[in-house]
Amino acid sequence: MQATALSISRLTVRYGPTIALDSAALQIGAGEVHALLGENGAGKSTIVKVLSGLVRPNHGTVSIFDRNVDRFAPRYANALGVRTAFQEISLVKDLTVAQNFMLMAEPLNLLGMVRRRARDAMVREKLDALGITSIDPRTEVWRLDLPSRQKIEIARAISGNPRILLLDEPTASLSSRDVQWLGDVIERLKGAGTTVVLISHRMQEVRAFCSALTIFRNGRAVGAYAMDDVGDAKIIELMIGRSLGAAFPAKPVRIDVETATSAPVLSCRNLATSVGADVSLSLRPGEVLGLAGLDGMGQRDLFLALFGVIQPVAGQIQIGGQEVQMRSVAHAIRCGIGMLPEDRKTEALFLELDGCENVSLPSLQRFLLAGIVRGRYERKTVSRVLDVVKVIRRALWSPVRNFSGGNQQKIAVAKWLLTNSRVLLLYDPTRGIDVGTKTEIYHLIRRYTEAGGAALFYSTEIPELVNLCDRVMVIYRGRIVETLAAEALSESAIMSAAVGRSGIAGVSEQPALAP
Repeated sequence: MQATALSISRLTVRYGPTIALDSAALQIGAGEVHALLGENGAGKSTIVKVLSGLVRPNHGTVSIFDRNVDRFAPRYANALGVRTAFQEISLVKDLTVAQNFMLMAEPLNLLGMVRRRARDAMVREKLDALGITSIDPRTEVWRLDLPSRQKIEIARAISGNPRILLLDEPTASLSSRDVQWLGDVIERLKGAGTTVVLISHRMQEVRAFCSALTIFRNGRAVGAYAMDDVGDAKIIELMIGRSLGAAFPAKPVRIDVETATSAPVLSCRNLATSVGADVSLSLRPGEVLGLAGLDGMGQRDLFLALFGVIQPVAGQIQIGGQEVQMRSVAHAIRCGIGMLPEDRKTEALFLELDGCENVSLPSLQRFLLAGIVRGRYERKTVSRVLDVVKVIRRALWSPVRNFSGGNQQKIAVAKWLLTNSRVLLLYDPTRGIDVGTKTEIYHLIRRYTEAGGAALFYSTEIPELVNLCDRVMVIYRGRIVETLAAEALSESAIMSAAVGRSGIAGVSEQPALAP
């Protein structure tokens, strides 16, 4: 019989009146790659925190390789062979990659001084063993982009030679190439006998990596299956307590950009940034315009330039047909533009502030009287917007950090609805969000455009672009190489253009580049 790596019975975790885990049970075999599935707030991350020693349960038992756990702290978890790569990246940004790897275990000389060269060489060897050759161990973490930080978070956990490896949404920030890298790493770990516990909202990756799964809802396990014994529809029904129905809203009558009489609400021509991008596009009222591209093709700088975060080096930006110099984020907001950035926790929200303060911040002037915030009016107004995005009333006074990733993202959407933005720049807005909340956000976006707004939508998930967008533009090496109309949208067409192949269906707004 297969040995048991992890066993949990009647596990209960309470935070005041909130029950995060409610007599939860879980059993995972040794050497198994096991998925934990469920909506945000279902209890998955709480289990990870308990196993990592960060949270002490109120009741219940935890057993790791037949050894009962009665002391909960990271050092005890590490002693039992448990290592964790967190979704909320735990790296110290002001330290180098090597310092993060060897924190509290740096090699010392006889005088007690850190042997920096030896430390850096040791970390270089660890990274090379995992196929991470493009990151210098001497680089400060804050200089790395989000996908690179995520890879280092994963690599640091693996470098501890775990018996049980916990991966909490490891692919949420990774490119498709990096996801393949992670799949290869998991396969190697499985071959070496490591037990891997994977939390993910991406069913394609769950099926590719895992052999079994357990589904959580409302703090309890509601089903455990071998991967081949359950279909996606059943999994989703167990996760959200109902059948999903149509995940994507129906598209309206197609907008013909060639004959449309309405002026673009946002457009740019030959917009160039410091990375050498040269982008032209137009976005019309009522439209969800998709943007596809492999990681690092210039899409991030395009969004930042349109939102006034960085200054373009050439080209024009027009709002409602009038040329503007987007001097700052405040200027972009005054022009009617809102943006959901790549990392909601560090770029979109103040986690220690409550939902009311976060939502009202871009619109704060409307709530001031003689320089003093009219609190009752502010809360009443924000409450109406939170109702629209379906976030519970408790968000008005509770710190945003207390809410799931999906609810945090809906709070970030709410602040731009409050500003009456005409344009939403959506940068991978469903990253790390459960399937039920994804559907809510899709419908929010479509209702927003049906009311006259316009959305520029970048996503790393190609099915979202195909099913949600009216058109999709593909960016390659800083240029738009293909524009695919609704009838030409397919995953293969988008991916073909994304890797630099020309000649596929669609009309190019700019000349295709050679691969």
